[in-house]
Amino acid sequence: MLRIGVNALYLIPGGVGGTEIYLRNLLQALATIDAVNQYVVFTNRETGRDLVPDAPNFAYAPQNVRAAFRPARILWEQLALPFAVRRHRLDVLFNPGFTAPMLCGCPMVTVFHDLQHQRHPEYFRWFDLPFWNFFLWIAARRSRGLIAVSNATRDDLRRFYGAGATTIYHGVEREFFDVARRREPKDFLLCVSTLHPHKNLERLLRVYRRSPDLPKLIVTGVRGFAAKSLEAMRPASVEFTGWIPREELYELYRTARGFVYPSTFEGFGMPVLEAMAAGVPLACSDIPVLREVASDCALYFDPLDEEAMHRALVRLASGAIPVEGGRKRAAEFTWEKTARATLDYLSKSSS
Repeated sequence: MLRIGVNALYLIPGGVGGTEIYLRNLLQALATIDAVNQYVVFTNRETGRDLVPDAPNFAYAPQNVRAAFRPARILWEQLALPFAVRRHRLDVLFNPGFTAPMLCGCPMVTVFHDLQHQRHPEYFRWFDLPFWNFFLWIAARRSRGLIAVSNATRDDLRRFYGAGATTIYHGVEREFFDVARRREPKDFLLCVSTLHPHKNLERLLRVYRRSPDLPKLIVTGVRGFAAKSLEAMRPASVEFTGWIPREELYELYRTARGFVYPSTFEGFGMPVLEAMAAGVPLACSDIPVLREVASDCALYFDPLDEEAMHRALVRLASGAIPVEGGRKRAAEFTWEKTARATLDYLSKSSS
């Protein structure tokens, strides 16, 4: 039996996008497949007990720090968390959100969702970038094992840090397959995306501003660094909802005519997988990681070419993109598979 710590100090409910969906689903899947090993989930003041599965082998260990103030969270992670690790006599510490203590007292496994700070430092605020560069480098160096969420991210870890990693893909919630059975498309397109610069929403909005022939666009997701500038250029045919509960998101997938994802950089691209599982016609950027996830089940376009994007949107709105292959492809990605691979890797890394 292992005692496994889970470092959830980074999580801000409704504020960190896909990494929150990842951790919530992974913990629930671990509780489903594993009743033997003991888990201690370290949370912050913003995150409630609902993150921790209601299972006897999962313990809730709240820490007296707010993640919204990043310097305090990082300081707590570096100085206070190692003492909590020793107090709980852990065999391995799992860090699902990029960063890890420099000195821990037990082996660590850290998840890298992407290396955007290396590939596109221009997308980071000047005062954030030094933190990302230093603490992710520390995590890569001090962790016994690294998990990449795609082969593209695994290759970036090797390229920028000279570090080996194992690829463990995300899963997709079963609810999306139920959505596919209840589809009632209406006259709008959907984009699920944080409002960050690399998501390429500025180009998407420019296409919409000059294309009155396109159906309404609903963009849902965390209001990131680019929110103000995007709001300023948003045409009347585009709606930003912000972060919404999962039940509301399922309903948008159920009724969307099509799904568009124009991002120029991703570590995995979870919304693309969700759209395929929900049976929603999909058009997305032709970038390697989305090809890795969607294979031949999407209509691809050059994310830097507005004319190509417009053509893809017109075809998407026409309903001419098949979805059967997408559902079959999405069925290959399950949270149970993710949990089993993660638990096996944690077990190997603990010894």
